[in-house]
Amino acid sequence: MTKYIFVTGGVVSSLGKGLTSASIGMLLEQRGLRVRMQKLDPYINVDPGTMSPYQHGEVYVLDDGSETDLDLGHYERFTHSPLSRDSNYTTGQIYQSVINKERRGEFLGKTVQVIPHITNEIKSCIRKLADDDVDVVITEIGGTVGDIESQPFLEAIRQFSLDAGKRNCLYIHLTLVPYLKAAGELKTKPTQHSVGQLRQIGIQPDILICRTERSLPRDDREKIALFCNVPIEAVIEERDKDFSIYEVPLSLVENKLDDLIVDSLQLQAEPLELDHWRELVHNLRNPEHEISIAVVGKYAEHRDAYKSIYEALDHAGIAHHTQIRIQRIQSESIEQEGPERLLSGSDAILVPGGFGERGIEGKVEAIRFARERGIPFLGICLGLHCAAIEFARNVVGLAGAHSTEFNKDTPHPIICLLDEQKSITDKGGTMRLGAQPAHLASESRSATAYGREVISERHRHRYEFNNVYRQQFAANGVVFAGTSPDASLVEILEIEGHPWFVAVQFHPEFKSKPTSPHPLIAGFVRAALERHQSRGAATQHV
Repeated sequence: MTKYIFVTGGVVSSLGKGLTSASIGMLLEQRGLRVRMQKLDPYINVDPGTMSPYQHGEVYVLDDGSETDLDLGHYERFTHSPLSRDSNYTTGQIYQSVINKERRGEFLGKTVQVIPHITNEIKSCIRKLADDDVDVVITEIGGTVGDIESQPFLEAIRQFSLDAGKRNCLYIHLTLVPYLKAAGELKTKPTQHSVGQLRQIGIQPDILICRTERSLPRDDREKIALFCNVPIEAVIEERDKDFSIYEVPLSLVENKLDDLIVDSLQLQAEPLELDHWRELVHNLRNPEHEISIAVVGKYAEHRDAYKSIYEALDHAGIAHHTQIRIQRIQSESIEQEGPERLLSGSDAILVPGGFGERGIEGKVEAIRFARERGIPFLGICLGLHCAAIEFARNVVGLAGAHSTEFNKDTPHPIICLLDEQKSITDKGGTMRLGAQPAHLASESRSATAYGREVISERHRHRYEFNNVYRQQFAANGVVFAGTSPDASLVEILEIEGHPWFVAVQFHPEFKSKPTSPHPLIAGFVRAALERHQSRGAATQHV
């Protein structure tokens, strides 16, 4: 029978439930168990696709085209759990499904209520991940205990143990134990109150994971155990990890969390083997090289807006035993100060995806700087659009070239709306989404990096390169290194003779793992390292 783990959070948001859930999934997989991961988000949006990165961080896209919470990126980076649209539900999706059933007459005239109809729908979403091939389903509840919007989800998981049996369910609560400098001590009262709220709902947590910036003394653990009604061994310390998120699983193992879960759920598990993960963390902590990569974006000051990109760069750094120093540069700052001052010290430049006109000219200037100076460049989604605009204006000589996303009256629409998008009016879930195949030119830099000529990558866009300009671009040194199988859509463009100038329409960062970096991003980091070393050699020679 499938077992269920529910992860909740208390005191404050941003404690790292997603990372903790992903780490638990990884540890259970390393013990030979088959795991499925899921996130339930309390917000009313149907999905995060229409939400601002400032509010929600990046939108993570799955192979099936689902636009999901960024925590699903952690799930994929840490585990091998297959993810689909059943791995992320929001309040909006839950209510939409129930209302559609009511419209079809499926409730036979009954009054539709939060209990039982909404909670039953939530429980059915959790059960979708359970089958004979799944040992454990891990469901993370978004938000914080005490939030009004979280109450139906908490009530549903309370009921779930009645349906599945208490021995088949485990409740893990992530909480904060703050340190007050004025008092010179850790404070357990916020955790007591958070657990108290859970218990009022009817959920008694089995395990408490305590986020803290300082070590949790035994007397504090005893106090938490006593007031929260859990054994002291079930009070797990999770200290802040300033260096790397990939240390989190090792910290949990030190506190024997995997043993506690296996014993509590009576799982038949193998001994834990984490030598490869320890080696990974060791390589992160002890790099042989260090390089600087500038990420020039509209949301550069907001770390979560490009979360997967930063992680993918770290993955490539691990592979090359290199510490990646990321310079987060607002594209608008380049418009104001120029690229020379902000980018001249960078070993490579990356322009990520995004929407909206703000900062576009700064991105274009950054790309021109990379192209003319021979600085390794990687453009992702909007980064490809900006690269095409820059090349059209400054190499092909098409004055006023632009994207119709930003200038509908441009004389040279280098980037234009996909034909399939022209009749679409709704914004949510209507882009070209999910895994799409592409064919690579055999002699291209990209084909060399991948080691094959047919790939599948995840997309999220409405605009594409305008095929009218292909011949002019090719005549001036652009290689269309990747196209859709019917050659109708440009997926990758490269520039001949440049150390590394690759722009892609898809999002390679979504398929990168710490144990398996994405080949294009690994190639980009290798080019940056080679530039750094050649500059160092030139300096020594002088």
